[in-house]
Amino acid sequence: MSEPIPPYAQTRDANQPWFGQIPTHWDEASLASIAKVKSVRNRPERQLLSVYLHRGVVRFSDVDERRTNPTSADLSLYQAVDPGDFVLNNQQAWRGSVGVSSLAGIVSPAYLVLALSNRLLTKYANLLLRDPSMVGQYLTASKGVGSIQRNLYWPYLKRASVLVPPIEDQAAIVRYLDHMDRRIRRYIRAKQKLIKLLEEEKQAIIYRAVTGRVDVRTGQPYPTYKPSGVEWLGNVPEEWEVRRAKTLFREVDQRSATGSEVLLSLRMYEGLIPHHEVSSIPTSAEALVGYKRVEPGQIVMNRMRAAIGLFGVADRPGIVSPDYAIFEVNRRVHPEYYLRLFKTPEAMGMFRVESKGLGTGSSGFMRLYTDRFGAITLPQPPHDQQIAIVDAVRVETADVTRAQDRVRSEVGLMNEYRTRLIADVVAGKLDVREAAALVPDEPADEEPLEDAQLLEEEELLEPVDADA
Repeated sequence: MSEPIPPYAQTRDANQPWFGQIPTHWDEASLASIAKVKSVRNRPERQLLSVYLHRGVVRFSDVDERRTNPTSADLSLYQAVDPGDFVLNNQQAWRGSVGVSSLAGIVSPAYLVLALSNRLLTKYANLLLRDPSMVGQYLTASKGVGSIQRNLYWPYLKRASVLVPPIEDQAAIVRYLDHMDRRIRRYIRAKQKLIKLLEEEKQAIIYRAVTGRVDVRTGQPYPTYKPSGVEWLGNVPEEWEVRRAKTLFREVDQRSATGSEVLLSLRMYEGLIPHHEVSSIPTSAEALVGYKRVEPGQIVMNRMRAAIGLFGVADRPGIVSPDYAIFEVNRRVHPEYYLRLFKTPEAMGMFRVESKGLGTGSSGFMRLYTDRFGAITLPQPPHDQQIAIVDAVRVETADVTRAQDRVRSEVGLMNEYRTRLIADVVAGKLDVREAAALVPDEPADEEPLEDAQLLEEEELLEPVDADA
């Protein structure tokens, strides 16, 4: 991505061991010496802000449709935030749910708001204070029972150590990292577009097979078709049936008495997988009592994300979010066939129409309830054809899937590179002053990156990055 960046020529041991070696001319200060607790209330006319893991301080309006808990109608107790203020989610700071705001607004009364001194530039402070070396100190300053929420206490937090480089070093760091971030984002955006193109190719193959446009046994259209009587289906092969979903699927609701079963996470691409494979958030068995049990072969639907095809088929026993719907299939149903059907744009369109509730965007607070799901008309090929379709689709899309996996791996590696680069630069491991001087002036990128992680996030316990 760039020429190698050298370390600083002169370094010393930091006073705190977690910083390791730092440049000789950098200072260390206690958080209390550069920050003061701020609690200004009764500013309900201001825009509502929130703090999100990996994103920092953002407008609530930018993320409100991802949320599952309502905001209080009384905003008079919410705290005022000004540009440059350091905001910490009181119960989730130990995970890194903090940020230095570039916006004016108000935040939850449960948050901690600190006014920073002018010894730190806002952009540098936002990078440093979200760095793992700082997040570890928030964990030390957080106390609580259990593994989900821990309260942050200022008397402990104020002792945290903060690196304070000279202002000119901070400015060079911000300039260099802004430049590198733009380059990395452009790279990732190009890869995301490639993934979309590959997904369109794969979905075209799947659509033709699962809707009967092509007989996978011959590679040609079926000999005869008949009207399905349903607009979104159009004509279907003569030997296929057309039936209501309620005749094919039966909702089951069995709850865990102990919470000791394997917690499964429903993901967009991976399907149902053990939660510990995709999250470092610890979960106790006690917190999972009452979660829904799922058995192999059952179909799991995320009610709030059905309109984007967030379904999975269990290949192992486990438990899932209580907000999900779990369906047994009848003996003439091959669940993998319907999993692919449910991810077609036409099926997702029907799920969106039948979802009920309040919300905006692709889903908002909309949910696909079982009675509305059951009323949707679906094709039912003969069982042997369902099996043949699943097998054929798996073979025909294998190359595309492998290509997508490679591109996603490249994106993952680039994100890891970005994280490591930021950590090394803000902590004084790399000297970017000369490189920053050579950075050309560039306009900020306006096109956002796809936020697939949020789309795939399941609602577990509490929405941990939301307002307390």
